[in-house]
Amino acid sequence: MRGLLPALAVLLALAGAAAHAGVGVTQLAGRSHDGPVTVFYPTPVADQPVRRGPFTLELAENAPPARGNGRLVMMSHGSGGNPWVHSNLARALVQAGFVVAMPEHHADNARDPSNPGPDSWKLRPAEISRALDAVLRDPRFGPLVSPDRVGLYGMSAGGHTALSFAGGRWSPAQFTRHCEAHIAEDFPACVGLMTRLRGDAFDGVKQKAALAVIGLRFDDPAWQTYEDPRVQAVLAAVPFAADFDPASLAQPRVPLGLVTAARDKWLAPRFHGGRILQACLPRCEWVADVAEGGHGALLSPLPPAQVLGATEAHLLADAPGFDRAQMAGVDQRIVAFFRSHLLQ
Repeated sequence: MRGLLPALAVLLALAGAAAHAGVGVTQLAGRSHDGPVTVFYPTPVADQPVRRGPFTLELAENAPPARGNGRLVMMSHGSGGNPWVHSNLARALVQAGFVVAMPEHHADNARDPSNPGPDSWKLRPAEISRALDAVLRDPRFGPLVSPDRVGLYGMSAGGHTALSFAGGRWSPAQFTRHCEAHIAEDFPACVGLMTRLRGDAFDGVKQKAALAVIGLRFDDPAWQTYEDPRVQAVLAAVPFAADFDPASLAQPRVPLGLVTAARDKWLAPRFHGGRILQACLPRCEWVADVAEGGHGALLSPLPPAQVLGATEAHLLADAPGFDRAQMAGVDQRIVAFFRSHLLQ
Protein backbone atom coordinates (compact mmCIF):
# COMPACT_ATOMS: atom_id res chain seq x y z
CA MET A 1 0.00 0.00 0.00
CA ARG A 2 2.85 2.38 0.88
CA GLY A 3 4.36 1.85 -2.55
CA LEU A 4 1.09 2.80 -4.20
CA LEU A 5 0.87 6.20 -2.51
CA PRO A 6 3.54 8.03 -4.60
CA ALA A 7 2.07 6.61 -7.79
CA LEU A 8 -1.41 7.66 -6.70
CA ALA A 9 -0.15 11.18 -6.01
CA VAL A 10 1.31 11.36 -9.52
CA LEU A 11 -1.94 10.13 -11.06
CA LEU A 12 -3.94 12.72 -9.12
CA ALA A 13 -1.58 15.46 -10.24
CA LEU A 14 -1.92 14.34 -13.84
CA ALA A 15 -5.70 14.24 -13.48
CA GLY A 16 -5.66 17.80 -12.16
CA ALA A 17 -3.54 18.92 -15.09
CA ALA A 18 -5.90 17.20 -17.53
CA ALA A 19 -8.87 18.99 -15.93
CA HIS A 20 -7.26 22.28 -16.95
CA ALA A 21 -5.97 21.23 -20.32
CA GLY A 22 -6.82 24.43 -22.16
CA VAL A 23 -7.84 28.06 -21.97
CA GLY A 24 -11.47 28.43 -22.90
CA VAL A 25 -12.83 31.59 -24.46
CA THR A 26 -16.38 32.72 -25.09
CA GLN A 27 -18.42 35.92 -25.25
CA LEU A 28 -21.41 36.87 -23.14
CA ALA A 29 -23.97 39.46 -24.16
CA GLY A 30 -23.48 42.68 -22.23
CA ARG A 31 -26.18 43.89 -19.89
CA SER A 32 -28.28 46.97 -20.72
CA HIS A 33 -26.80 48.43 -23.93
CA ASP A 34 -23.24 47.29 -23.23
CA GLY A 35 -21.00 45.53 -25.70
CA PRO A 36 -19.91 41.91 -25.35
CA VAL A 37 -18.00 40.50 -22.39
CA THR A 38 -15.11 38.18 -23.32
CA VAL A 39 -14.48 35.39 -20.81
CA PHE A 40 -11.32 33.26 -20.52
CA TYR A 41 -11.57 30.22 -18.25
CA PRO A 42 -10.14 26.78 -17.39
CA THR A 43 -11.44 23.95 -19.55
CA PRO A 44 -10.64 20.25 -20.00
CA VAL A 45 -10.65 20.78 -23.77
CA ALA A 46 -7.30 21.19 -25.53
CA ASP A 47 -6.43 24.49 -27.20
CA GLN A 48 -6.61 24.94 -30.96
CA PRO A 49 -5.32 27.79 -33.16
CA VAL A 50 -7.88 30.61 -33.23
CA ARG A 51 -7.57 33.67 -35.45
CA ARG A 52 -8.43 37.04 -33.88
CA GLY A 53 -7.51 40.11 -35.89
CA PRO A 54 -3.75 39.97 -36.59
CA PHE A 55 -3.18 37.27 -33.96
CA THR A 56 -3.25 33.49 -34.05
CA LEU A 57 -3.95 32.44 -30.46
CA GLU A 58 -4.13 29.01 -28.81
CA LEU A 59 -7.60 28.81 -27.22
CA ALA A 60 -10.51 26.41 -26.76
CA GLU A 61 -13.39 28.35 -28.28
CA ASN A 62 -16.78 27.92 -26.54
CA ALA A 63 -15.49 24.86 -24.67
CA PRO A 64 -17.17 23.74 -21.42
CA PRO A 65 -15.66 25.31 -18.28
CA ALA A 66 -13.87 23.40 -15.53
CA ARG A 67 -13.76 24.41 -11.88
CA GLY A 68 -10.64 26.41 -11.08
CA ASN A 69 -9.71 28.23 -7.89
CA GLY A 70 -13.14 29.85 -7.42
CA ARG A 71 -12.03 33.42 -8.16
CA LEU A 72 -12.82 35.88 -10.93
CA VAL A 73 -10.54 38.63 -12.23
CA MET A 74 -12.15 41.40 -14.28
CA MET A 75 -10.05 43.23 -16.88
CA SER A 76 -10.35 46.78 -18.22
CA HIS A 77 -8.63 47.35 -21.55
CA GLY A 78 -6.86 50.52 -22.67
CA SER A 79 -8.12 53.09 -25.15
CA GLY A 80 -8.93 51.48 -28.47
CA GLY A 81 -8.23 48.08 -26.93
CA ASN A 82 -9.63 44.57 -27.18
CA PRO A 83 -9.26 41.29 -25.25
CA TRP A 84 -6.64 39.77 -27.53
CA VAL A 85 -3.80 42.14 -26.60
CA HIS A 86 -4.17 40.91 -23.02
CA SER A 87 -4.53 37.23 -23.85
CA ASN A 88 -1.07 36.22 -22.57
CA LEU A 89 -1.89 37.60 -19.11
CA ALA A 90 -5.36 36.05 -19.30
CA ARG A 91 -3.71 32.69 -20.07
CA ALA A 92 -1.40 32.99 -17.05
CA LEU A 93 -4.36 33.77 -14.80
CA VAL A 94 -6.47 30.92 -16.21
CA GLN A 95 -3.61 28.46 -15.79
CA ALA A 96 -3.55 29.50 -12.12
CA GLY A 97 -7.26 28.68 -11.88
CA PHE A 98 -8.87 32.10 -12.33
CA VAL A 99 -11.79 32.97 -14.57
CA VAL A 100 -11.06 36.23 -16.42
CA ALA A 101 -13.68 38.56 -17.94
CA MET A 102 -13.29 41.75 -19.98
CA PRO A 103 -16.09 44.04 -21.19
CA GLU A 104 -15.83 46.11 -24.35
CA HIS A 105 -15.78 49.73 -23.18
CA HIS A 106 -18.25 51.96 -25.00
CA ALA A 107 -16.81 54.15 -27.81
CA ASP A 108 -13.27 53.43 -26.62
CA ASN A 109 -12.46 50.04 -28.11
CA ALA A 110 -10.84 48.59 -31.22
CA ARG A 111 -14.14 48.42 -33.09
CA ASP A 112 -15.27 51.90 -32.07
CA PRO A 113 -12.52 54.24 -30.81
CA SER A 114 -14.63 57.38 -31.29
CA ASN A 115 -14.72 58.85 -27.77
CA PRO A 116 -11.72 58.09 -25.52
CA GLY A 117 -10.66 60.16 -22.52
CA PRO A 118 -12.70 61.59 -19.63
CA ASP A 119 -16.07 60.84 -21.25
CA SER A 120 -15.14 57.15 -21.36
CA TRP A 121 -13.52 57.18 -17.91
CA LYS A 122 -16.85 58.23 -16.36
CA LEU A 123 -18.59 55.19 -17.88
CA ARG A 124 -15.99 52.49 -17.44
CA PRO A 125 -16.39 51.56 -13.74
CA ALA A 126 -20.12 50.87 -14.09
CA GLU A 127 -19.39 48.88 -17.27
CA ILE A 128 -17.07 46.67 -15.22
CA SER A 129 -19.78 46.16 -12.58
CA ARG A 130 -22.41 45.25 -15.19
CA ALA A 131 -19.98 42.83 -16.86
CA LEU A 132 -19.38 41.28 -13.45
CA ASP A 133 -23.15 40.90 -13.09
CA ALA A 134 -23.28 39.17 -16.49
CA VAL A 135 -20.62 36.64 -15.48
CA LEU A 136 -22.26 35.89 -12.13
CA ARG A 137 -25.68 35.36 -13.75
CA ASP A 138 -24.36 33.06 -16.44
CA PRO A 139 -25.24 29.45 -15.51
CA ARG A 140 -21.84 28.22 -16.70
CA PHE A 141 -19.66 30.64 -14.74
CA GLY A 142 -21.71 31.96 -11.83
CA PRO A 143 -21.48 28.70 -9.82
CA LEU A 144 -17.69 28.53 -10.36
CA VAL A 145 -16.63 31.85 -8.79
CA SER A 146 -17.07 33.70 -5.54
CA PRO A 147 -19.33 36.74 -6.02
CA ASP A 148 -17.65 38.85 -3.35
CA ARG A 149 -13.90 38.21 -3.75
CA VAL A 150 -13.28 39.58 -7.24
CA GLY A 151 -10.07 41.06 -8.63
CA LEU A 152 -9.67 43.85 -11.17
CA TYR A 153 -6.77 44.40 -13.57
CA GLY A 154 -6.61 47.49 -15.78
CA MET A 155 -4.00 48.76 -18.21
CA SER A 156 -3.56 52.37 -19.41
CA ALA A 157 -7.10 53.83 -19.55
CA GLY A 158 -8.08 50.56 -17.90
CA GLY A 159 -5.60 51.42 -15.16
CA HIS A 160 -7.59 54.63 -14.65
CA THR A 161 -10.66 52.44 -14.16
CA ALA A 162 -8.76 50.30 -11.67
CA LEU A 163 -7.67 53.31 -9.59
CA SER A 164 -11.31 54.38 -9.32
CA PHE A 165 -12.18 50.99 -7.79
CA ALA A 166 -9.26 51.36 -5.37
CA GLY A 167 -10.82 54.52 -3.92
CA GLY A 168 -9.28 57.21 -6.11
CA ARG A 169 -11.14 60.37 -7.05
CA TRP A 170 -10.57 62.34 -10.26
CA SER A 171 -12.23 65.12 -12.23
CA PRO A 172 -12.32 66.31 -15.85
CA ALA A 173 -11.23 69.77 -14.66
CA GLN A 174 -8.17 68.18 -13.03
CA PHE A 175 -7.34 66.61 -16.39
CA THR A 176 -7.54 70.08 -17.99
CA ARG A 177 -5.37 71.64 -15.27
CA HIS A 178 -2.75 68.97 -15.76
CA CYS A 179 -2.62 69.50 -19.52
CA GLU A 180 -2.45 73.28 -19.13
CA ALA A 181 0.56 72.88 -16.84
CA HIS A 182 2.35 70.07 -18.73
CA ILE A 183 1.16 70.06 -22.32
CA ALA A 184 4.68 69.90 -23.76
CA GLU A 185 6.01 67.21 -21.39
CA ASP A 186 2.88 65.02 -21.43
CA PHE A 187 1.45 65.79 -24.87
CA PRO A 188 0.55 62.18 -25.83
CA ALA A 189 -1.43 61.73 -22.60
CA CYS A 190 -3.40 64.91 -23.25
CA VAL A 191 -4.21 64.43 -26.93
CA GLY A 192 -3.97 60.68 -27.51
CA LEU A 193 -3.52 59.67 -31.14
CA MET A 194 -4.76 62.87 -32.82
CA THR A 195 -1.27 64.17 -33.52
CA ARG A 196 2.26 64.24 -32.11
CA LEU A 197 4.98 66.79 -31.53
CA ARG A 198 7.81 66.62 -34.05
CA GLY A 199 10.15 69.33 -32.84
CA ASP A 200 9.23 71.74 -35.63
CA ALA A 201 7.52 75.12 -35.98
CA PHE A 202 4.06 73.55 -35.78
CA ASP A 203 4.48 72.20 -32.24
CA GLY A 204 3.37 75.44 -30.62
CA VAL A 205 0.25 75.60 -32.79
CA LYS A 206 -0.60 71.98 -31.92
CA GLN A 207 -0.26 72.65 -28.21
CA LYS A 208 -2.45 75.76 -28.29
CA ALA A 209 -5.13 74.03 -30.37
CA ALA A 210 -5.12 71.01 -28.05
CA LEU A 211 -5.52 73.18 -24.95
CA ALA A 212 -8.40 75.09 -26.53
CA VAL A 213 -10.30 71.87 -27.25
CA ILE A 214 -9.51 70.33 -23.86
CA GLY A 215 -10.61 73.47 -22.01
CA LEU A 216 -13.94 73.55 -23.82
CA ARG A 217 -14.74 69.87 -23.36
CA PHE A 218 -13.45 69.09 -19.89
CA ASP A 219 -14.28 71.81 -17.40
CA ASP A 220 -16.41 69.82 -14.94
CA PRO A 221 -14.83 70.21 -11.45
CA ALA A 222 -16.97 67.52 -9.79
CA TRP A 223 -14.95 64.68 -8.30
CA GLN A 224 -15.71 61.30 -9.86
CA THR A 225 -15.71 58.31 -7.47
CA TYR A 226 -16.89 54.73 -7.66
CA GLU A 227 -17.23 51.73 -5.39
CA ASP A 228 -18.20 48.10 -5.90
CA PRO A 229 -17.64 46.12 -2.68
CA ARG A 230 -17.35 42.85 -4.61
CA VAL A 231 -13.96 43.98 -5.97
CA GLN A 232 -11.43 43.12 -3.28
CA ALA A 233 -8.05 43.52 -5.03
CA VAL A 234 -6.99 45.94 -7.78
CA LEU A 235 -3.93 46.15 -10.02
CA ALA A 236 -3.28 49.15 -12.27
CA ALA A 237 -0.67 48.75 -15.03
CA VAL A 238 0.81 51.90 -16.62
CA PRO A 239 -2.36 53.80 -15.65
CA PHE A 240 -3.50 57.21 -16.86
CA ALA A 241 -3.48 58.94 -13.48
CA ALA A 242 -2.62 62.64 -13.87
CA ASP A 243 -6.23 63.67 -13.20
CA PHE A 244 -6.45 61.86 -9.84
CA ASP A 245 -6.17 63.46 -6.43
CA PRO A 246 -3.13 61.49 -5.14
CA ALA A 247 -4.25 61.92 -1.52
CA SER A 248 -7.38 59.87 -2.30
CA LEU A 249 -5.12 56.86 -2.93
CA ALA A 250 -2.79 57.33 0.03
CA GLN A 251 -4.81 54.66 1.83
CA PRO A 252 -6.39 52.49 -0.89
CA ARG A 253 -9.83 51.05 -0.16
CA VAL A 254 -8.62 47.55 -1.13
CA PRO A 255 -5.17 46.02 -1.79
CA LEU A 256 -3.68 47.99 -4.69
CA GLY A 257 -0.80 46.94 -6.92
CA LEU A 258 0.91 48.93 -9.66
CA VAL A 259 3.02 47.99 -12.65
CA THR A 260 5.11 50.73 -14.27
CA ALA A 261 7.25 50.95 -17.41
CA ALA A 262 10.21 53.28 -17.06
CA ARG A 263 10.40 54.13 -20.78
CA ASP A 264 6.70 54.80 -21.28
CA LYS A 265 6.38 57.42 -24.05
CA TRP A 266 2.58 57.64 -23.87
CA LEU A 267 2.01 58.11 -20.13
CA ALA A 268 5.17 59.57 -18.58
CA PRO A 269 5.57 57.73 -15.25
CA ARG A 270 6.32 60.89 -13.27
CA PHE A 271 2.85 62.23 -14.06
CA HIS A 272 0.96 58.94 -13.90
CA GLY A 273 1.91 55.60 -12.29
CA GLY A 274 4.97 56.98 -10.51
CA ARG A 275 2.93 59.83 -9.09
CA ILE A 276 0.42 57.40 -7.59
CA LEU A 277 3.20 55.22 -6.17
CA GLN A 278 4.64 58.24 -4.36
CA ALA A 279 1.25 58.82 -2.75
CA CYS A 280 0.33 55.25 -1.81
CA LEU A 281 3.58 53.50 -0.82
CA PRO A 282 3.95 51.63 1.53
CA ARG A 283 0.19 50.98 1.61
CA CYS A 284 0.21 49.73 -1.98
CA GLU A 285 2.46 47.26 -3.79
CA TRP A 286 4.88 48.01 -6.59
CA VAL A 287 4.32 44.68 -8.32
CA ALA A 288 6.77 45.27 -11.18
CA ASP A 289 8.73 47.96 -12.98
CA VAL A 290 9.63 47.09 -16.56
CA ALA A 291 12.84 49.08 -16.55
CA GLU A 292 13.46 49.01 -20.31
CA GLY A 293 9.81 48.75 -21.30
CA GLY A 294 7.53 51.26 -22.94
CA HIS A 295 3.76 51.58 -22.82
CA GLY A 296 3.26 48.70 -25.24
CA ALA A 297 5.24 46.28 -23.08
CA LEU A 298 2.01 45.63 -21.15
CA LEU A 299 0.26 44.59 -24.36
CA SER A 300 0.99 40.93 -24.81
CA PRO A 301 0.89 40.03 -27.60
CA LEU A 302 1.79 43.43 -29.07
CA PRO A 303 -0.07 44.24 -32.32
CA PRO A 304 2.23 44.25 -35.35
CA ALA A 305 3.28 47.73 -36.43
CA GLN A 306 1.57 47.39 -39.82
CA VAL A 307 -1.90 47.30 -38.23
CA LEU A 308 -1.26 50.41 -36.10
CA GLY A 309 -1.36 54.05 -37.11
CA ALA A 310 1.99 55.85 -37.25
CA THR A 311 1.48 57.71 -33.96
CA GLU A 312 0.17 54.62 -32.20
CA ALA A 313 3.10 52.54 -33.43
CA HIS A 314 5.53 55.24 -32.22
CA LEU A 315 4.01 55.27 -28.73
CA LEU A 316 3.65 51.51 -28.33
CA ALA A 317 6.79 50.17 -30.02
CA ASP A 318 9.33 48.29 -27.92
CA ALA A 319 12.64 50.08 -27.41
CA PRO A 320 15.57 48.63 -29.38
CA GLY A 321 16.92 45.60 -27.59
CA PHE A 322 13.89 45.17 -25.32
CA ASP A 323 13.54 41.51 -24.32
CA ARG A 324 9.82 40.79 -24.54
CA ALA A 325 10.36 37.33 -23.05
CA GLN A 326 10.63 38.98 -19.62
CA MET A 327 6.92 39.84 -19.72
CA ALA A 328 6.03 36.24 -18.85
CA GLY A 329 7.68 36.88 -15.49
CA VAL A 330 5.71 40.12 -15.06
CA ASP A 331 2.51 38.17 -15.79
CA GLN A 332 3.43 35.70 -13.05
CA ARG A 333 3.97 38.53 -10.56
CA ILE A 334 0.49 39.82 -11.41
CA VAL A 335 -0.89 36.31 -10.89
CA ALA A 336 0.90 36.14 -7.52
CA PHE A 337 -0.65 39.47 -6.47
CA PHE A 338 -4.17 38.19 -7.10
CA ARG A 339 -3.44 34.84 -5.48
CA SER A 340 -2.16 36.60 -2.38
CA HIS A 341 -5.16 38.88 -1.97
CA LEU A 342 -8.04 36.75 -3.25
CA LEU A 343 -7.14 33.25 -2.06
CA GLN A 344 -6.48 33.68 1.65
